[in-house]
Amino acid sequence: MTNTQPPLIALLAGEDSGDQLGADLLTALRRRWPDARFVGIGGKRMQAQGFESWYDIHELSLFGFAEVVSHLPRLLRLRKALVARLLAARPAVVVGIDAPDFNLGVERRLKQAGLRTVHYVSPSVWAWREKRAEKIGRSADRVLCLFPMEPAIYARHGVDARFTGHPLADRFPLVSDRAAAREALQLPQDAPVLAVLPGSRGSELARLGEPFLDAARRAAAALPGLRVVIPAANPRMLEMLRTRLATTTHDASAPLLLDGHAHEAMQAADVVLLASGTATLEAMLAKRPMVVGYRVSPASYRIAKLLRMLKTDVYALPNILARACGMGEHTVLVPELMQDDCTAAKLADATLALFNDSERRGAIVSAFEQLHRALRADLDGSAADAAAEAIGELMEPPGPLSPGPG
Repeated sequence: MTNTQPPLIALLAGEDSGDQLGADLLTALRRRWPDARFVGIGGKRMQAQGFESWYDIHELSLFGFAEVVSHLPRLLRLRKALVARLLAARPAVVVGIDAPDFNLGVERRLKQAGLRTVHYVSPSVWAWREKRAEKIGRSADRVLCLFPMEPAIYARHGVDARFTGHPLADRFPLVSDRAAAREALQLPQDAPVLAVLPGSRGSELARLGEPFLDAARRAAAALPGLRVVIPAANPRMLEMLRTRLATTTHDASAPLLLDGHAHEAMQAADVVLLASGTATLEAMLAKRPMVVGYRVSPASYRIAKLLRMLKTDVYALPNILARACGMGEHTVLVPELMQDDCTAAKLADATLALFNDSERRGAIVSAFEQLHRALRADLDGSAADAAAEAIGELMEPPGPLSPGPG
């Protein structure tokens, strides 16, 4: 007998970024199954679309080893209860959205019990311990990847993976409108503009704030008329930056400190000076040449080097993507100044070199346009649509329920 019941789809998002991904995915899935019921763990964006969240998303939003350890008994109880509830509900598919430390364990138990599982957002197997792909495959029937080089890595380990495109690639136009961004931020159209993003966490600002802000001062002293724009990632960062900038002269050349508006600041800029991380991908999609810097604690750096934990000699996503997308195995599109090289003098020199070389900036922009297209799995649809299609292919009625491990 054909099952005509609307499908039950479980989504498990573990933090605010997962809530945004989940909300976009839910929209795309609902276009295919308008009557579907969506349950699991989600935040306000997902709940605004009728998502039934069984637990508070903030119960999983933990950062740092010590914080996770202190909450471990509660997290284990939550995971056990969630697995039991999902086994009782028997959704057509369970999609873990990022949060691999929590979701992969849940997915593994459900997959072993006969439910279909998907992990959305591959951990960085291209940078850290490729053999993790095998472990991820034991948890997920299919892995949905944001970067085009990731499925081939999973294929080497016999894991079904699908490139569905990066959601950020949908949020930036292929041609960025610098004039509109400058008008929105009340910046002069004819002045050189530098955007400075020294990280989104207090620990990053503690390590990077001094060299980044000093580099911006050096660049402003060397480049007449330079306007410096500093978008704060959150209210806490805004206050920390305001304190650091309190001694700056308040004249036309003083940095413009923004409460948010990072994308607009990047689009308004000629060059971006920023910390390594997701922001480098955003600057690439904004088609802005950049200088990337980063420092970790000396102990963490020594351990990573000693154990050879990192499998790449470049750190910034634009450089990693350029090599993965066939631009040359030794390509370095954007300068990277890491650890001991992350000094104000070297950051300023690299920044000024970009301002003074329009031909190089143009070549970088052209390469960024090519990489932007490479991050779109389907130029006619969104990343969420591609993810929904890949999930839908698995939504056959699952086999007989078998007992899962405890």
